[in-house]
Order: sequence, then C-alpha cells, then structure tokens
Amino acid sequence: MAKIQILQLGNEDWNEIYTLPEGVTLDYAEEFIEPPEKAYDLFFLDRNLLEEEIRQVYRSAKAYTLFVTSKVDVRGRMEWLCRSRRAQHLPRADIQRFLTEETRFYFPRPYGEKFALRDVAVAHGFSGKVKWNGNQNILLEGDFGEEFRQAAYWRYNNPLPKGEAADFWLEYDKDPSVEIVLEVTIFATGTASVVLERLELSEKDLEQVVRLESSKGNGTLFFSVKAKGRGRLWLTGLHKRLSRGSHGYFLPGGERYVTSSREEAFCYFDPGDLKPPLNVYFSGYKTLEGFEGYFMVKALGCPFLLIAEPRLEGGSFYMGSDEYEQIYVNMIRKHMKELGFTPDQVILSGLSMGTFGALYYGCDIRPHAMIVGKPLASIGNVAANEKHLRPGGFPTSLDILRFQCGGSGEECVQRLNEKFWNKFEKTDWGSSKFVVAYMIEDDYDADAYLSMLSHLQSDGVQAYGKGIHGRHNDDTTGIINWFLNQYKKILREDFGRKME
Repeated sequence: MAKIQILQLGNEDWNEIYTLPEGVTLDYAEEFIEPPEKAYDLFFLDRNLLEEEIRQVYRSAKAYTLFVTSKVDVRGRMEWLCRSRRAQHLPRADIQRFLTEETRFYFPRPYGEKFALRDVAVAHGFSGKVKWNGNQNILLEGDFGEEFRQAAYWRYNNPLPKGEAADFWLEYDKDPSVEIVLEVTIFATGTASVVLERLELSEKDLEQVVRLESSKGNGTLFFSVKAKGRGRLWLTGLHKRLSRGSHGYFLPGGERYVTSSREEAFCYFDPGDLKPPLNVYFSGYKTLEGFEGYFMVKALGCPFLLIAEPRLEGGSFYMGSDEYEQIYVNMIRKHMKELGFTPDQVILSGLSMGTFGALYYGCDIRPHAMIVGKPLASIGNVAANEKHLRPGGFPTSLDILRFQCGGSGEECVQRLNEKFWNKFEKTDWGSSKFVVAYMIEDDYDADAYLSMLSHLQSDGVQAYGKGIHGRHNDDTTGIINWFLNQYKKILREDFGRKME
C-alpha cells in the first residue's frame, strides 16, 4: 500500500493524542513559511494561520485535501484559502475516526483500468450465438436457462491486496427477458483452492459502483457473469479503479456522471485562485483510466476543469446520445456558475482526442479561446484512414465509427464527419479565438486545420496556427511546448496574468 503523508499545523502534536493507522505518517509543524521538502497528501489546520502561511498552504495543498478544525477562524483570507482549496470542516470528535478510516483513501497515485474484452471467455455450457464487436462489446444471444448459470467470465484473476479498496463498474445491456448477476470470487493469493469470500451482485446492486476489499488477507478476484432467461446480453466492459471511498473518483474531489445506458463521464474541478479564466482540458486517448494533464494545467495557476471518459478502448471522443453529450455541457456550466464566470472567461483545450471535445463543446460554450494541439474534427476520416494511410495505427477509430454510427461504410464515415461540422457551422464564433498546433503530414485527420478555417464564417473570429512537419504522433513534445506557450500568452495578454 502507498504511504499517506500528512502535515498538521497547530499548537499540539496529534501524534501524541491520536493513533495513526499503518502506512500513515503525520508531520507536525509549529509554523509553515517555507516550501515543504516533500509532497503531502493531506493538510490538517488546527489553528489560525499567519498571512505568509496562507500563501504557502495554498501552493502546497491540493484541492479537497485541506481540513480545518473549529479552532480556525474562517474569515478574510482564510475564507479565500478554504474556497480555493475546497477545505472541509473536521469536528474534533471525528478526528480519530477520520485518521483511522478515511486517510487511506488519499493515496498519492490514482489508478484505473478497463479489463480487455479479449480476455472474456464464453462459458462452455452456453450454446447460443456469440459475436465480438471489436472493443465495443460482446453479444451473447440465446437461451441462458431457467436458473442462473455462468454465461461468461474474465480469464485472468485481478489482485486485491489486504486493506486495499477498489471500485468496480460493469457496463452491459440486455433484453428485459434476460436477468444477470455478477459473481465475484476472492481467492487467497497464490492458490485457487482457498476462497476468502464469494459475492453475488444482483442488477439492483450493479446500479451503483461496487466497492470491494479483502479484509481476510491478500487476494485475487475472479469475475463471472451469470444469466437466465432467453434473449440478448451485451457485455461492454468491466472497469476497476482504486477507490477514494466517498471522497471522489481517481482524484479526491473527482466527479462521476452516468447515463441511463450506463455510460460514464468524469471531471475534476480545482478552483485555483478563483480568478478568470477557467481552463477546461479534455483528456486525450488513454487506455489507463483517469485524468490527463493535472500538473501541466495546475501549473498555469488558474481555476481548471479536467474532463475524461472511459468508453471503448481509450475513449470515444466525447460523443454519444443527447443525454450523454449534455453531461459535458452541464459540467462545464456548473463550474462556470460556481466561479461566477461568463463564456468570455473560459478557455477550452485539449490534445489529439481532447481537441475534439474542446471544439465540439466549444459550440455550446462559445468560450474566449480554444487552444488545441493535433486537432481531430472529421472523425469519420480518421477511421477511413486506418485502411490505407495508417494500417494498424489506430484501430480504435474503427470501433468509434461503428459505435457512433452503427456501421463502417462510406455513408457512416460521412455521417460521423457531419456530426461535427454541422454543429460547428451553426455556431457564432465572433467572440472566440482558435489557437491550433497541427501536424502537416497528419495521418489521422490531415485537413483538420484548413477545414476549420474554411468553415469559420463569423465576423470577428480570430484564428492562427503553427504547422509542424510529421505524422500525428511524430512530435508530441513540439506540439505541447507550443500549446503551453500559447496558453501562457493568452493568460498574460488577455487576462493580465503574470506568467513565469
């Protein structure tokens, strides 16, 4: 288990008052006016701070990791600190319980994964139709029987060390005539003959994220889907994330949204210094689940919002049903409202897959600027290029085409392209800037930048870009450097921020 590092400021050392659980260390400091030598996972304030200490805590504490007791007077600059770091009140009577039960969820390194569909095996007893739809889902169709019996399982067991908690989410769909349960068997590590625990999770249980932990020793998890009835069952994905308990997803404070069809979307909001702009960053394609760009965007010093999605193999470009897409619009507007910001105080940004999210939802937000690197807009073309221009380079693009349009023919390619451009053309961009770094020989979407310029019809819109020679993934470092320099330029020139 990861070590949890705590810094406590107060007039008495909590090491002498409270008992710390294994793996948790608490450093007590009488004053805090110098930068700490190490990164702390939690900050506890048990006294009022000096002015110079407030600034130091602001720089050192991550949002959602600051806790204050009743000894702290939350007024003036302290109120600003508590708002910017999303501080939480910790009652005196709850300190020991929090140390014992909750600190373990503030580990420094988040982790999330989706178990590969290729690792799903169909039970020998199932004699119906089986169809693999790439990385989208597996279809089982037929008679599952009158009693629950195994329909499919994941071949490889997954480790669950003692004391570690993990959240699991099963994405699936089915006909009403089919019922399922998810059976979880926890074996003792190193053997398949010693069962520590066995759980059967009903569809009612699966409406919420399932948190599992092994209290009896180090274990490994075996997952099996049982079904009964007759009809169709689609298995889309089984997701695992190291659990933050009730304190968020991936990062403390991380927010999770889910549609009626069990599709997820995530965001993480850091209020920063509470001054404009709000920097919104869409994660790129990534097979390990979680947020991208935390340290990069945080270093800019502004309020920021990280957005991520875990569908298919590494993301599906933030597109989906009206219900799904509205989630992203709502999450951005929610945090704009909290800060009291208007659209001209917002910047949307992203790299590669993240550029689509920034540009697509820029049509709804109409922000001050969109800063993007390696833009992708005609996603149908990205998939079509897999056959001749980029064979085997990004096969997930074919999954995306099928997932979004139900097929892979030319008509589907054009329909997916038009999904973006129809929305883009209808938007009044008169108060927005487009700042674009693109690859001149891009083998994903070669014409994205020029197409964008040709579709911009609004009076007053500003657009400029920089082309770098190479294919889509040939010079990511050069793209990121220009991307960050433009971010700093806009923050300095348009918002009066002093940038290092």
